Amino acid sequence: MFRNKLRQMHAGGQPILNGWLSIGSTMTAEIMAAQGYDSVTIDMQHGALDYRDALLMMQAMRGWDVTPVVRVPWREPGIVMKALDAGAQAIICPMINTAREAADFVSLIHYPPKGQRSSGPTRAAVAYGGYGVEANDEVLGFAMIETRDGVENLDEIVAVPGLGGVYVGPSDLTLSTQGGRLGPGFDREEPEMIALIQTILAACKRHGIMAGLHCGTPDYAARAIGWGFDLTTLSGDTALLAAAASQSVRKWRERVGGAPVGGGGRAG
Repeated sequence: MFRNKLRQMHAGGQPILNGWLSIGSTMTAEIMAAQGYDSVTIDMQHGALDYRDALLMMQAMRGWDVTPVVRVPWREPGIVMKALDAGAQAIICPMINTAREAADFVSLIHYPPKGQRSSGPTRAAVAYGGYGVEANDEVLGFAMIETRDGVENLDEIVAVPGLGGVYVGPSDLTLSTQGGRLGPGFDREEPEMIALIQTILAACKRHGIMAGLHCGTPDYAARAIGWGFDLTTLSGDTALLAAAASQSVRKWRERVGGAPVGGGGRAG
């Protein structure tokens, strides 16, 4: 039976660094898992991947001391339970707007009597050398607060028994609460958005649950840890790949000076 490292780190007051996977690739998953993150999240909501990809990606990460997390597409029982059965130790659920929705989500990740999760940990039982009702004490559920309704019902949401934490999605949070006045994006610098993010953080602290924030840069992620966030996601596979490729191409262009190479003809 597994022990959830994220729970242990939170109990010990250690900050958690989370990676992010949006590309459905076992190779990408293995590469990211090897880089020293504490956890890596497979994004089934917006990522270019499906359930089979997610299962294989968790298998690829198994050789590393990294906690597998899945962001599910929605608060739908089938996919939440299948992600856990595949080996996810934590679930991030988007668009939680009310305490009732949060309680419904919590019920999906726990076996009776705590919840309504169905028993059938197909891969998890093999990967963790056994898997039973004691998983109730290890799995984590993060509710995403990213809408105006979620903010208005914040105090009731964070008080839901069994909720492990809140995960802040800055892009949708900004779009929803600012009425389209501000565009989506991470690493918010607007005073009103920083205040709102810190309000969510304070609510988590009052109830002793984890607070996570999706960030784009190391500096902002470190800053968020300084505010008191327990977990910060630092960019993701697509952004990191694009940034590294862009930087190498730009340096090549600077050194070559834009001179034609190899005839410059069209392939074919």
